[in-house]
Amino acid sequence: MSRIPLPSLKRLPRYLNVLESFQSYGTDTISATDIAEELDLKPIQIRKDMAFTGIVGKPKVGYDVGALIKAIRDFIGWNDISPAVLIGAGSLGTALMRYEGFAKRNLNIVAAFDKDQNRNSDGRSSTPVYPMERLPAIVAEHEIEIAILTVPPAAAQEVTDQLVKLGIRAIWNFSSAEIQVPPHVVVRREDLSEGLAVLCVQLHELDETREKK
Repeated sequence: MSRIPLPSLKRLPRYLNVLESFQSYGTDTISATDIAEELDLKPIQIRKDMAFTGIVGKPKVGYDVGALIKAIRDFIGWNDISPAVLIGAGSLGTALMRYEGFAKRNLNIVAAFDKDQNRNSDGRSSTPVYPMERLPAIVAEHEIEIAILTVPPAAAQEVTDQLVKLGIRAIWNFSSAEIQVPPHVVVRREDLSEGLAVLCVQLHELDETREKK
């Protein structure tokens, strides 16, 4: 399998959302142009990205929607259930536990953990909340490889070190801390302030453009 560029990989879930929407309306085939119009992209970019999944559209026909959905899900690994643990059952952690979209993409948060012994599930999520002492047993029992990190920045590295020792191979870091991991562990950092910064700057640029007209 060819190594896919990160921008292309990030676009695949967007394509999947579009395809599933079209499928829900009974659409059987779709062209690169149709997808491009939905996402404000160029058709040639769509074709290049889809080629990484191993599927090729038919000239003047396009892609089989069902087959393309399966190809993307297979490529990303979303056809297999991925068990995960969540560390930090505060406001953000609780919100992520409630997010129904994870189940749609076969990410199953089997348990959450928090150093506060009084933390419990709020009843709106089926995910149990345990004290950190239970973490090693749960990780081993469910053969967990993915951890979602929503702890305060000051605790992020310490928790990360513990996760690595337990055999966690992928960390989705929602903490603002820059955590350090060995080469065999992958980290995806999600800093909500980055998105806010982009949004604010783009809004400012839009205001400047309007003022010049």
